[in-house]
Amino acid sequence: MKLKIIADSKIPYLQGVLEPYAEMVYLSPDQIDRDAVRDADALIIRTRTKCDARLLEGSKVKMIATATIGYDHIDSEYCRNQGIVWKNAPGCNAPSVGQYIVCALSMLFASRGEQLKGKTLGIVGCGNVGRAVEAACIPFGINILRCDPPRAEAEGDAGFVSLEHIAREADVITFHTPLTHTGNHPTYHLADARFFGELVNSPVIINSARGEVVDEIALLDAYRQGSVSDMIIDCWEHEPHINADLLAASYLSTPHIAGYSADGKSNATRMAVDNIASFFGLDVDTSQVVPPAAPDPAIDVLLYPENTLTEILLRTYDPSEDSARLLDRPDQFEQQRGDYPLRREFLAYILYNKEGLDPDDLNALLQVGFQEG
Repeated sequence: MKLKIIADSKIPYLQGVLEPYAEMVYLSPDQIDRDAVRDADALIIRTRTKCDARLLEGSKVKMIATATIGYDHIDSEYCRNQGIVWKNAPGCNAPSVGQYIVCALSMLFASRGEQLKGKTLGIVGCGNVGRAVEAACIPFGINILRCDPPRAEAEGDAGFVSLEHIAREADVITFHTPLTHTGNHPTYHLADARFFGELVNSPVIINSARGEVVDEIALLDAYRQGSVSDMIIDCWEHEPHINADLLAASYLSTPHIAGYSADGKSNATRMAVDNIASFFGLDVDTSQVVPPAAPDPAIDVLLYPENTLTEILLRTYDPSEDSARLLDRPDQFEQQRGDYPLRREFLAYILYNKEGLDPDDLNALLQVGFQEG
């Protein structure tokens, strides 16, 4: 008897991959309810499906694969007690978040007449995503401060600083922690009024982790008082019902899509399928799970003589387009996530006539993945 798998219909590059092995039922997140999953053997989901007793009680679900890095939508204790195995996709979209942050910061500092080089970036949370952000930023001459208390405890303090140190020294502070409410280092409202009161350089604040990591009311107060110079917000408290004042005040406001490159999505889908295959002992070929080519991958450097570096970066991804859409229709937050347009990472683009580039800029672009034509 074939397995039955319920899958989120918004997960890309999945259809056709598991059909030889299972009865696949594709549903929108709002359709994945207790009745739908009752006779399913496995689920392939995203963060919008809450896997808890309300959904799973009385079902025959044995395995859950979430095509996401985050897993706070899964009640791990309930699953453990019920013998339900779950797997996430750690690191799947980390380079995509690196691209998002480099492009956003390049645009922001160019608008101020400043460069990325020499800025100090405080990275709070140095797991897969934090490391990818660091790797994307270092080639452009950005100084890095790392804050990750769990890693510092496990590995030693060398290479890590406190959150207070970052508050004193950073020009930009970006959050990449999971959302936790308990334990030695809970991250719920990690950035609160006390934290914002310790800021020294009126830094840019970026949240592309989980909305609740940042106290949005305290952030807005800090911005209005000048303690924060600009805000780039991708993750929001109470999604999809986002704070209208924060939306209007932020330099960039995007609908939780920092990790939504086609590369990241295909990685997540492939990892989810591999997790399903491993659990059920299936021999599934996931080599076909690849993103489509970029629509126009060739970048002629000669076309960008003014602010070459920023314009080349924005040729791969211009976050202002996503921001404009959300600002225009915040009520379509979920739709804009679900119908997100194709976006490829740096490695999908080829530089031509690169002789016109500053050698340091060329080296930086090559280090983050651009190809030479």
